[in-house]
Amino acid sequence: MSFARKFLAGMLLASGPAAAWAAPALPAPQEFYFDADVAAAPVQVVQGEGDELVSQLLRQRERGRKSLEATVQLAGVAIGQGRAELGQQLYAEALQAAPAASPSGRMVRWNHGWDLYRQGQADAALTQWHEAASGLRGNPSWVPPTYALALWQIGQKDDAVKWYAAAVRTEPARWSTSANYAALLPTWRDSERETLAQVQKAWAANPPKWP
Repeated sequence: MSFARKFLAGMLLASGPAAAWAAPALPAPQEFYFDADVAAAPVQVVQGEGDELVSQLLRQRERGRKSLEATVQLAGVAIGQGRAELGQQLYAEALQAAPAASPSGRMVRWNHGWDLYRQGQADAALTQWHEAASGLRGNPSWVPPTYALALWQIGQKDDAVKWYAAAVRTEPARWSTSANYAALLPTWRDSERETLAQVQKAWAANPPKWP
């Protein structure tokens, strides 16, 4: 067994119980969401794959200038390898180290949300995304489509359409159709864009009024 695998196995043995998550009570959508958010981006401290990637991330985590980011990327790698419990332990460490309202804290929560969503935990993902959005003064542009995706997935379809409508109000030329999704949502998976396209169809069939 490689050093990286031994290290991660030891972490898992020392881990405590997994955190419990539930979907948050969201505020009503605002009219527009124009604000950029530098924290809302996938973390990539190191490029590579396999044990070499893990080893480099462990070195960054222990001694690098981007220890927090390395922990987040390592968590995503673990989850991608099917080691969800280890990934959640690493995220728990990152969440404790980064206050929710700080830029680094919002980065952790935004990325954690995506990894939770991709494990089939859309309600937990929504909790993390809501915390990430609440820490920024303003209305981040990523919020309406991302909330709409999660809400649709957990069966709150009327609310999903209301949030999607906020994206359309903000930039109607972009969001009135699903034809632009590949350019608008380059980090989303095809299945996620397909789900959002269902929301778009529901919005087009009966656009909610504002306010």
